[in-house]
Amino acid sequence: MARSLPKYTVPSLTPEDGAKVAEILQQRLNALNDLALTLKHIHWNVVGPHFIAVHEMIDPQVDAVRLMVDAIAERIATLGVAPVGTPGALVKARSWDDYSIGRDSAIAHLGALDEVYVGVITDHRQAAKDTEELDDVTNDLLIGHLHELELFHWFVRAHLESAGGALSTASAEGEKASADKARAKDKASA
Repeated sequence: MARSLPKYTVPSLTPEDGAKVAEILQQRLNALNDLALTLKHIHWNVVGPHFIAVHEMIDPQVDAVRLMVDAIAERIATLGVAPVGTPGALVKARSWDDYSIGRDSAIAHLGALDEVYVGVITDHRQAAKDTEELDDVTNDLLIGHLHELELFHWFVRAHLESAGGALSTASAEGEKASADKARAKDKASA
């Protein structure tokens, strides 16, 4: 698909490079909007003995991810391109499936969220690499986001890790399998 060029972009970038960076950022905008909604969904649907710990851990993550969304949208606009934040555009453009866990144990949700964070962080790292030679400001923005995303991922994994360092979700393929493994390990240790 041919990308339309902005009428202007930031100094020292060509309109072509500005459009390319904005396209990379639009995918991150979609992913982070989806992550914020998924986190809020988890916040509302966790149950069980770990409820309050997970419920309260998630809200600051939602707030931080929403700030990331805003920063990315503003960077896209700064590059001379209109950021798109509508639900329909997000669903149409995404390459991942919708989060599929409803009301479930906190541990099951964290197992699935582990998988969600792996996908978001992996793609965010690739976007940082793809912008490294194009735009220092965008690259710096993405690297800053990675610091927070990886910290949040560690918070999630700390609930899934044994004292010996083994993850209950190890070798699980996909969000549902990760939730199932985390749930089973939690039941076995109860």
